[in-house]
Parts: sequence; structure tokens; C-alpha cells
Amino acid sequence: QVQLVESGGGLVQPGGSLRLSCAASGTISSINFMGWYRQAPGKQRGLVARIMTGGSTYYAGSVQGRFTISRDNAKSTVYLQMNSLKPDDTAVYYCSAGRLGPGYWGQGTQVTVSS
Repeated sequence: QVQLVESGGGLVQPGGSLRLSCAASGTISSINFMGWYRQAPGKQRGLVARIMTGGSTYYAGSVQGRFTISRDNAKSTVYLQMNSLKPDDTAVYYCSAGRLGPGYWGQGTQVTVSS
């Protein structure tokens, strides 16, 4: 089993920045995939960004150039630096981890972008 604990959400004005963190614990030796998903009210959960153990990354088109995903393998922690935030970025953000895809989920952290 793998446990994921997110932190760093909150309220921010448009154009502002936030950094989310997600620490993994438990049986983490098989974890290659770590990523961030988000779900806005009335919408399906969707992939925001992911990073593999070797460092390869993927970003959804809506966040490309504004968000940066990074990973500290020694700390089993993944980060999401979010810049130039827009109201459309408002959602619950979920951390996920797994061998090749999302197998485990965190509890979610709310990000609200509003003036």
C-alpha cells in the first residue's frame, strides 16, 4: 500500500502562484508514475501533469508553460508549481502515484483562484 499526503492548496488571486506538495509513504519501491489531477465542480477529473522516475514529464495543454511538475525521489515527494493562475484553475487537486499510471490517490487539496 502507498499513502499520499498533499499540501499547499489555498486561495490565490488571478495571476498568483501556489506550490502543491505530495509526499508518498509505504511500499513505494514500485512507484514510477507520480502525477497531479484536478476536478472542478460538475466536471470530470483530468490529468494536469505527470512525471516518471526518470524525469520525463507531460502537461495538459491548458497548463503548459504555467505549471511545472518536479520530483524528489529521495524524499518520495512530487511538487506542482503553479504560476499565472486563472479562475479556470479552480478545482480540487489530487496527487496520484503508481507503477505506470494512477494506482493510488491522495485526499485532495482545494485550489481557489479568485479576486
